[in-house]
Amino acid sequence: MDDQTPTEPRLTSLSHGGGCGCKIAPGVLTGLLRGTAMLPVPDALLVGIETSDDAAVYRLNDRQALVATTDFFMPIVDDPLDFGRIAATNAISDVYAMGGTPIMALSLVGMPVNTLSGETIARILEGGAMACRDAGIPIGGGHTIDSVEAIYGLVALGLVDPAHVKRNSGARPGDVLILGKPLGVGVMSAALKKGALSPEGYRAMIDATTRLNTPGPDLARLSGVHAMTDVTGFGLAGHALEMARGSGCALHLDWAAMPLLADARDLAAGGYVTGASGRNWASYGSDVALPDSFADTDRALLTDPQTSGGLLIACAEDTVDSALAIFRDHGFAEAAVIGRAVEGPGQILVGQAGSLRQGDSG
Repeated sequence: MDDQTPTEPRLTSLSHGGGCGCKIAPGVLTGLLRGTAMLPVPDALLVGIETSDDAAVYRLNDRQALVATTDFFMPIVDDPLDFGRIAATNAISDVYAMGGTPIMALSLVGMPVNTLSGETIARILEGGAMACRDAGIPIGGGHTIDSVEAIYGLVALGLVDPAHVKRNSGARPGDVLILGKPLGVGVMSAALKKGALSPEGYRAMIDATTRLNTPGPDLARLSGVHAMTDVTGFGLAGHALEMARGSGCALHLDWAAMPLLADARDLAAGGYVTGASGRNWASYGSDVALPDSFADTDRALLTDPQTSGGLLIACAEDTVDSALAIFRDHGFAEAAVIGRAVEGPGQILVGQAGSLRQGDSG
């Protein structure tokens, strides 16, 4: 799990927050971005910051639009190759989340060059290159700085037919919600940092975080898929809430149907949760309705920051089988129906097993 020399510090020891768990809390970010909403917006900018979507989309012509995004963070694991793979996969997946196909990436590199060896830094970049090869794209350049903490990520660019752009704001009452990857990455990373994650748990976390969300373009071509996003640092509740607010409806989640990484619940119950989980809840918890019996452990998983998390889609009921087949064909066997969009204000309603029925308004 660790290719560093014994004389070097653990990568995670250099991070005050790892992976997408180091994102600025949603409530704070909203305040910071408030002034940018007043900037002029050209007609060609199909998707901007208005609904906190995964990437910007700019129309080039009637058949092509450019998808542009960037993502970078501090180490979530100690193995430099795995860190690079995870960070690059996370950035590229935002292109898939808009329905786009990646075409190129630029590297963003900040490294403590007097603390980490050249070999370790090179392994991080090699891991990023591996993810780009898996996506079939080149790294066309980038930028490097000397930094106190190790930071790595990408600018990722892609193309999409404007007719197939999938935003996070198109969910309709009656739509079924499907999640492509299991939750629990933040919990697993917290356990790893404290030496409590098993080798099997580590392998499961790496498998999840280095799997590109390649179903995105195929899902986007289904007319019955109305909204799509990926679940990352704000947790499932946070990114589902963005979908609910942007769509003008409520999302009812069936917690009993939620896919979780193996041992994630036990680790969360043991106290291995990230600080970001609590910050997430503090930012948006007032818009999340929980059952009285909902355990603190489950709330931590609901708000658990996902690094390189799965796609969350809202689709018509008659599209569910086709959407699940696409997930399966791309190797996402854990993809599961987790809820439904219902009438109501932009909020999240968490239910128990069997509580979700067509037309159920919570």
